[in-house]
Amino acid sequence: MIRPLLPLLMLAGCTPTVADGALQPGTDKTAPTQGACRIDGLTDLVGKHASEALVTDALKRSGARSSRSIGPDTMVTMDFKPDRLNIHTDAAGTVTHFRCG
Repeated sequence: MIRPLLPLLMLAGCTPTVADGALQPGTDKTAPTQGACRIDGLTDLVGKHASEALVTDALKRSGARSSRSIGPDTMVTMDFKPDRLNIHTDAAGTVTHFRCG
C-alpha cells in the first residue's frame, strides 16, 4: 500500500520554499499592513532579554499577528506563516535575531 505513494513522498521534498527573511510578493517595505510581518524596524531589540514586554513591542512594531520564541534547542514546525514573527534567542534568553514565517 505504501509503495505506490513512495514517488509522491519523494517529490514532496522537492517543492520550493521561501528563503528566510525574504519579502513575499505584494509586500510593501515602507509600512507594515495588518497581518504582514516586517523585521527591518526591530534591530534595536537585538541583544535585549526576550521579556513579555519585548515580545509585545516586537509583535506590534512588526505588524505580525502572532509570534513564537525560538531558543537554540527549541524544536519548531517547518510551516511558513507570513503573519508570524519568530524571535530567536540564545540559551540565556537574549534576542539574537528575528525572522518572519
